Amino acid sequence: KILVKDESKRFGLNAFKMLGGAYAIAQLLCEKYHLDIETLSFEHLKNAIGEKMTFATTTDGNHGRGVAWAAQQLGQNAVIYMPKGSAQERVDAILNLGAECIVTDMNYDDTVRLTMQHAQQHGWEVVQDTAWEGYTKIPTWIMQGYATLADEAVEQMREMGVTPTHVLLQAGVGAMAGGVLGYLVDVYSPQNLHSIIVEPDKADCIYRSGVKGDIVNVGGDMATIMAGLACGEPNPLGWEILRNCATQFISCQDRVAALGMRVLGNPYGNDPRIISGESGAVGLGVLAAVHYHPQRQSLMEKLALNKDAVVLVISTEGDTDVKHYREVVWEGKHAVAP
Repeated sequence: KILVKDESKRFGLNAFKMLGGAYAIAQLLCEKYHLDIETLSFEHLKNAIGEKMTFATTTDGNHGRGVAWAAQQLGQNAVIYMPKGSAQERVDAILNLGAECIVTDMNYDDTVRLTMQHAQQHGWEVVQDTAWEGYTKIPTWIMQGYATLADEAVEQMREMGVTPTHVLLQAGVGAMAGGVLGYLVDVYSPQNLHSIIVEPDKADCIYRSGVKGDIVNVGGDMATIMAGLACGEPNPLGWEILRNCATQFISCQDRVAALGMRVLGNPYGNDPRIISGESGAVGLGVLAAVHYHPQRQSLMEKLALNKDAVVLVISTEGDTDVKHYREVVWEGKHAVAP
């Protein structure tokens, strides 16, 4: 049995990421104005804000859109930086939320460093989903916000009367994967949950870190259709959880994500259709690739998959780049070679 949590309809933003950015911004404001987030209403928070603040972040698309949305809702400013090669549709989605959007000529990780420099110069608050020495509080809040995903999934699975045996989580810097996995293993225990972390092979810093047992950074352009996962430096907070709790790490080609997009968009029987983007569909893509692989049986054994398995995957985004989505699902772009 495969359970897919569809995040494409979250607040009309076509992705889950606002859970982290919005929660971190709320925590920042509560700290600044001495408010209790446990009892706070949205209107109270909005009315308590004095002078306008500017929130800055780097994004491949979805996190920045979430930060821009939260800033807009609270009447604040946002400046969003994106790495080179970012799709215009993802840029426009941020601009349409009233934020400033700057596309650099750098990769994701170098753009993060540029964002920090500019924020220090202008006095902006950085709301970044990765951590480094001296910058851990906000990334921790973001991961806690992402854990909402897991809390909802656990509640829904209990209502269905099912217990997951497996979970596949995609990773960029590892903030979502770490936040969600940390929550799930607290509920089910690492021994009872076979967890698999999935990345694009062009940006597989978590996979390489898993092989080595310590953080490994990946440089270069990291050219992959999984734009939301094109990150080369693990979040050390997320990595600690993944190192201690994840069962396996998988590095996969773009065609695996494309296969997942097509399967979700063209379901079997009465299964509901799910519009899932490149970064959202890769978990299901791994399962589909295993199913069609000539060494299917041995791969299933390696992943401990059998007829009794209950597998949770999270479709973290919808068609955030509609043009490319259609090229993949309609025209067969990045098809699996025969």
